[in-house]
Amino acid sequence: MSLVTVALTFSIVALMARIKLNKSFFYLFLVWNVFLAIIPYTITMYLNTKANIGKYKLIFWFLVWLLFLPNAPYIVTDLMHIRMGNEALLWLDILVVLSFALTGLLLFYLSVLDMQKLMASKFRQISIGKLTICVILLSAFGVYLGRFLRYNSWEIVSNPQVLITDVIRILISPSQNSEVWLFTLAFGGFLIVGYWMFKNLNHIRTHED
Repeated sequence: MSLVTVALTFSIVALMARIKLNKSFFYLFLVWNVFLAIIPYTITMYLNTKANIGKYKLIFWFLVWLLFLPNAPYIVTDLMHIRMGNEALLWLDILVVLSFALTGLLLFYLSVLDMQKLMASKFRQISIGKLTICVILLSAFGVYLGRFLRYNSWEIVSNPQVLITDVIRILISPSQNSEVWLFTLAFGGFLIVGYWMFKNLNHIRTHED
């Protein structure tokens, strides 16, 4: 929790400095994006407080969690918004967006590790490693839907027909949607490598403590 607090605090302070110096509120959307990224982390924190959660209830929360999870790594793609207009403070723009992106990744990996423990405690027959890879690749696919097709997490409820139609179209016509699969595999690979590094660093830190 302390790591998340420090990361969020630094990101907000950097954003406020950028607003003050550039007299621009352009990157204020990052606050909303990081709020969405906190949702899956909050879900796993909530589930960790429930000692006797049932399997079906956990499956329900897992699906809700999976729905919001892409919002965390999505912030990495906000690097696309960095503008070259003010070269004198371009470094500040990079610092602001990168700090929010790293905060999103931190929330993502912490939440994935928490969900791993929850699922392993209730479903011992499931390969947690394979499940994690599937979750990360689905998150990468979700990031594509959000960044390039402009879908939001709640549209599975508010506008499911259009969303499902687009997903089915992508699935049944992979050759016509090569960019989707290229992004999903590339960004998914990036997240998997990051997960492996984060997990091993966390494992080393735990043993040192």
